[in-house]
Amino acid sequence: MTLDMTPTILMVPGLRDHVAEHWQTLLEQKLPKAVSVPPLEHDKLSCAARVAALDAALEKIDGPVILVAHSAGVMITVHWAQQHSRKIHGALLAAPADLETPLPAGYPAFDALAQNGWQPIPREPLPFPSIVGASRNDPLAQFERTAAMAKDWGSRFVDLGEVGHLNPAAGFGEWPMAEALIHELE
Repeated sequence: MTLDMTPTILMVPGLRDHVAEHWQTLLEQKLPKAVSVPPLEHDKLSCAARVAALDAALEKIDGPVILVAHSAGVMITVHWAQQHSRKIHGALLAAPADLETPLPAGYPAFDALAQNGWQPIPREPLPFPSIVGASRNDPLAQFERTAAMAKDWGSRFVDLGEVGHLNPAAGFGEWPMAEALIHELE
């Protein structure tokens, strides 16, 4: 009997949870060993509840894991990394939402995020290899701030160009580069 040591890909969505046409959802359907953190029924703006949901999803996975986080999912991942010690094979952190800066209209109110444990953004080095992909025109994070976060986390920084928030509203359903970046972490 041989053990399958291929990492499980665990999708960590942002605050909008699972969107059918989002690249994370499409990638989960495409990859053979991919699962997603289930959406929350309650406390949807609570950072602690989101971190607990990520931890619960990880507890169900045996073997190596690569986290694939987007937007506030990146913040969930970095908060989780400061509180837990499970070994993670690597993480792709795409288009982090800067939850220390007021967000545009249509997103959770800045003070609601502050009151629900999202601030400050952890800046300690991550205990696993990681790649941060940043957009030059992301309405939810300035490129320079994302570069500084990546440096603080000890992540490899990838300039994705002008891809907005890397979501369906910015024209992204499929995002082929995600697979290449995940392969770098395997």
